[in-house]
Amino acid sequence: MVGRERIPESGGVIITANHHNSLVDAMLIIATVPRAITVLAKAPLFRHPLIGPPLHLLGAVPVHRRVEAGDDPRKNDEMFAAAIEALRAGGIILIFPEGTTQPQPVLLPLRTGAARLVLGAERAMGDSTRVTLLPVGMVFHDPGTFRSASVQVTIGAPVITTDLITAHRDQPEEAVRAITARLRDAIGAQIVEAQDQYSLELLAVLERAWWEEAARRGESKPSDAEQSLAWKQQVMRAGRYLAVREPHRVAEVRHRIELYRSHLDEVGITSAQLGQPYTSGLVISYVLTNVLWLALGLPLACWGIVSHAAPYWLTGRIVGRLGRTSEEEATDKMAVGFVIHPLLWCIEGWLVWRLAGRGALLLFILLIVPSGLLALAWRERLGRVARQARAFLWFLADRALHQRLLDERRALAGELRELADRVPVEVLRSDRAGDVR
Repeated sequence: MVGRERIPESGGVIITANHHNSLVDAMLIIATVPRAITVLAKAPLFRHPLIGPPLHLLGAVPVHRRVEAGDDPRKNDEMFAAAIEALRAGGIILIFPEGTTQPQPVLLPLRTGAARLVLGAERAMGDSTRVTLLPVGMVFHDPGTFRSASVQVTIGAPVITTDLITAHRDQPEEAVRAITARLRDAIGAQIVEAQDQYSLELLAVLERAWWEEAARRGESKPSDAEQSLAWKQQVMRAGRYLAVREPHRVAEVRHRIELYRSHLDEVGITSAQLGQPYTSGLVISYVLTNVLWLALGLPLACWGIVSHAAPYWLTGRIVGRLGRTSEEEATDKMAVGFVIHPLLWCIEGWLVWRLAGRGALLLFILLIVPSGLLALAWRERLGRVARQARAFLWFLADRALHQRLLDERRALAGELRELADRVPVEVLRSDRAGDVR
C-alpha cells in the first residue's frame, strides 16, 4: 500500500476506488485500512447465495443502480440515510463510483453517487466538521490467480470539495458534476490505464528492463512504489501520444518487448538475473541450499498436496462451470473455496479418524493449514529451481546467449529513450492521460 498516512485517524471519510476484481477489491481495502469500513455494494450481490451472507456480516449497505431501481429513486433513500448517519458518527464509507466491476485496466465514467453523498453529508452535518473524500487506485498483476496475483493499492490526496459545497446551494447539479470530475481525475492519478491487462504485463517487462539498464549505468532505481507508478503513467501517456503520430513505431516497440519477454521465458531467467555471473561457488551454494530445503520440506509438502488436491480440483471445476466473467474469477474461487475446502476437509478428517483413530485425526487438524501453505511454497521453489537449471543449461550450450539477451535489453532501453525525446514535456507531466493530444 502507498499513501497509508493520508487516511485520517478520525472523522467521516468516503473512500472511492476503481473496481476491477469484484468482491476482492472491497476485501483488499478493508484489510489495508486501519479503521472500520461500511461498504456500499450493488443490490444484486446481496441475493448471491455465497457472496450475500458475508456482505450482511460486514454490515454492507445495498445500492440500487438505475437498472435495479427503475424509475423509483426512493429505493436508495435508505442507503443514503444509512451512509450519511455513518459519516456523521465519524465512520468510513467505501464506494466504487464506476458502479460496476470490469476486467480491463481503465477507469469507466463515474456515477454521481459519491459526490451526492459528500454534499448530503455536509448538508446534514453543517459547518461543524468536514467529510474527507479519499481517492484510491488499485493496479493488479495477474488478477484471478491467487498464487501469482499481486496488487498495488495507492491512496491519493483528499479531493478538494470545500468551494463546491458552498456553490451547491445555488447550483446543485453543477457542483455534483464538478466533484465527480475532480474525483475521476484523482482516482485516475492513482492507477495505470491501459487497453488491456496484457499491455500492463508488457509495461512491467519494459519497466524491469529500463531500470536494470539504468542500474548498469550507475543510475538509481525508484525508491518506492509511488515513483514506479509515476514512471508507468508517463510511459503510457507517451505511448498514447505517439500511437496517434507514429503508430508503426509504437507497434514495433511493442513487438520487441514481446520478443524480449518470450526469450526470457524460454531460457527461464528474469531481467534482474541478466548480468549475474554463474561462478562455480555460486552454483554449488545455490544447488545445496535448494536441494536441502526441498528435501526437508518434501514429506509435509506431499501431505499438503494430497490433503488439498480434492478441494483444489473441485473448486476449479465448479468455478469453471459458472462461466462468469474474468474479473469475477477470484471472487468465485474465494466464495466457492470457503464452502468446498472446509466440507472436504471434514470428510477427509472423518476418513482419517475411521482408519487411524483420534490421534491421527488430531494430527490431521493441526497440519491441514500449514501443510497446504508449505505445499504451495514448495511447488513455487521447485519451479524456480527448475527455471534456474534450464537457464544454466542454456548458457552452457550457447555461450553467447547471455550477451545477446543483454544486448537485446540494452537496445530496448535505448529505443525507449529515443522515443521519449519525441514526446513534449507537457504530455509526460500531464495529470490525465488524455489531456494532451
